[in-house]
Amino acid sequence: MIEIRPAVPADLPQLMDIFTAAKAFMAAHGNPRQWGPDYPGEARMRAQIAQGVCYLMEENGAAVGTFCCLPGAEPSYAQIAGAWPDDAPYLTIHRLAANGKAHGVARACFAFCAARGLPLRIDTHRDNTVMQDLLRKNGFAYCGVIRLAENGEERLAYCRPADQAAK
Repeated sequence: MIEIRPAVPADLPQLMDIFTAAKAFMAAHGNPRQWGPDYPGEARMRAQIAQGVCYLMEENGAAVGTFCCLPGAEPSYAQIAGAWPDDAPYLTIHRLAANGKAHGVARACFAFCAARGLPLRIDTHRDNTVMQDLLRKNGFAYCGVIRLAENGEERLAYCRPADQAAK
């Protein structure tokens, strides 16, 4: 069973190892450009740990995945070529990554975030067909294309309503 807890500064090496494994998996599955060699970077992850929005996923005491669950409006989602279903408050999931040592990492992340009772939003690279399939299988609907606030890169945006997220 996957357990989820807030990440702490001592988890940083495990988080970076998870991102390294996830980037290798993405590259092997046709998505080599979503996360560059320096993404997400230790400084960003330290900041998100300090903010209390970064989580470590463990199975039998071993790190298997990570994600960030952020409350409040995501600046990159303010403009969308398409449409969000509503303007209700939501949670944004960023940097969902697994090291390949456990099954059900994405499902556990989505259930954990959904338990907060708000709609969920997430985006992914057009080449990340593995994540797109996971999103569809877990009740997310495609909403359109957004551009990342930090660099203008295009991403496919998805959402899952709170009532569906609780199923």
